[in-house]
Amino acid sequence: MQLHHQKHHATYVNNLNTLEEKLAEAVSKGNVKEQITLGPGLRFNGGGHINHAIFWTNLAKDGGEPSAELMAAIKKDFGSLEKMQETMSASTVAVQGSGWGWLGYCPKSKSLRIATCPNQDPLEPTTGLVPLFGIDVWEHAYYLQYKNVRPDYVKVN
Repeated sequence: MQLHHQKHHATYVNNLNTLEEKLAEAVSKGNVKEQITLGPGLRFNGGGHINHAIFWTNLAKDGGEPSAELMAAIKKDFGSLEKMQETMSASTVAVQGSGWGWLGYCPKSKSLRIATCPNQDPLEPTTGLVPLFGIDVWEHAYYLQYKNVRPDYVKVN
């Protein structure tokens, strides 16, 4: 995970900073065409930063247990922690290519939901769900330790 943090996440942050400088320059010059051109890079690198910032806070040395409040919501919406984990694992393993599996909170229905996002698309702007827990299924997240066995990686995360 040190390589993941120091190389991959750092690259998203560095690229985002560069793109934000270019965006500020384009805005100051009134160059709308350049602002639009920068959009996909901002989404990708900004999403990479947002997603990873959440991902690091989710990691726990001891495996951690959900808080009592979260556990109650999981039981209400999924029946059990194990059922939620099974549902999340199945959805996350099924992500085609690279992306993220998420446990999110839906403010409208006041319920928990499982969602996936491709690439580095951030959960909240993409789905309206507030991210609670994310699993990075880009190969850089698991390939060194788990090779190409994504289900083993997802199972422990």
